[in-house]
Amino acid sequence: MHGTDLTTTWVGILSFAVFLIAYYFIATEEKYEINKAKPALFAGTFMFMLVGVYYAINGLNPNALHDELEVLILEIAEIFFFLFVAMTYIETLIERGVFELMKYKLVSKGYSYKKLFWLTGTLAFFISPVADNLTTALILSTVLFTIDKEKIAFLVPGAINIVVAANAGGAWSPFGDITTLMAWTAGKGEFVDFLFLFPASVLGWLATAFLLSLSVPKGEPEFDPHTETQPRLRKGGMVIVYLGIFTIAIAVLGHQFFHFPAMWGMMFGLAILKLYSFNLNRKSTEGFDIFVNMKKVENDTLLFFFGILSAVGALHFLGFLEYIHTLYGAIGSTASNIGVGFLSAIVDNVPVMSAILKSSPEMGMDQWLLVTMTAGIGGSLISFGSAAGVGVMGRMKGIYTFGSHMKHSWTILVGYIISIVIWYVQFEIMGLY
Repeated sequence: MHGTDLTTTWVGILSFAVFLIAYYFIATEEKYEINKAKPALFAGTFMFMLVGVYYAINGLNPNALHDELEVLILEIAEIFFFLFVAMTYIETLIERGVFELMKYKLVSKGYSYKKLFWLTGTLAFFISPVADNLTTALILSTVLFTIDKEKIAFLVPGAINIVVAANAGGAWSPFGDITTLMAWTAGKGEFVDFLFLFPASVLGWLATAFLLSLSVPKGEPEFDPHTETQPRLRKGGMVIVYLGIFTIAIAVLGHQFFHFPAMWGMMFGLAILKLYSFNLNRKSTEGFDIFVNMKKVENDTLLFFFGILSAVGALHFLGFLEYIHTLYGAIGSTASNIGVGFLSAIVDNVPVMSAILKSSPEMGMDQWLLVTMTAGIGGSLISFGSAAGVGVMGRMKGIYTFGSHMKHSWTILVGYIISIVIWYVQFEIMGLY
């Protein structure tokens, strides 16, 4: 932080107003038919330009602003390129027919909508601790969408279940969510400490999933074995699956052992995918053009992240996020950390967690685990409160939206409360720490 509070100046008030207006248009994307990336990108870039004007008018040293932007660019780049590679892999897997084959395998077994709902949710919960919540949500929402593109009554609760499960699964693993990763690398807990959050994470998700499952329709997706033949997996499809797993492993291990940003391992994985594409094109007529697959990447999702992280970065620079710290002194750690979950749903869990780690209030291990959990799973309360939610909104445009998510948000709130109760039983009553 630059050390100057600009919240009550004209630039602070005007920037906050710009953020609120942009947030309104993001939330009402369906009503005005304006892509969420547009208001987010405008607000994120314009707010910092306003700060620049304020500094110039008042003859202030711009070094603090320059330093803040450098840090912000690094944070955005890490997420931007991580997402870019994950999306490129997913588009390549779609082009190779991997998801069509997976859909066929699921639907041909005669699974009902409810069984498919539970199967995709369970996979999301147990894959995200390893593959991270965003990548997991993108992959499984793609599978969900290929199962049945028309059945909204199945797709909406199914998509919400995947987002909630991916976020809950990511909360108990240092690799599963960026907020957990931040807490782990900041030395707020050892690897095994985060595993204590498993009971709270799984029971909270199961409660939400059960309530969501009540709205999933009966029956099963249409499937006629006489007319639907098994899709052919195009050459190299399974190799790319293994390359994707290898890429995630390299990203995780590179971060753990060499302290590389996770996107560095992902970009290395992209380089290997490019080399494999080159080799396949030389040897086979069934090759693929990696740049064609890159064109299909959801650029609006990437630009939304750029915009929203920039906007929140501007709020942080102006001093607005400093108000978070006053909560700890006023209402105590437990109430504050529970509130962080709601705040991370509205703003973004990354800068919120960053602000808390920078201020480093005096808290025991139990409280650091609580804030890690609430910041991670609290983002599920609103559709764009987490990376997983934003990714699925981009993947299932017009189906999984802010409005459709909010209709079921009460089920997520129930699960959130249950997770906190489980944490309380574990740490405050049983006294694990």
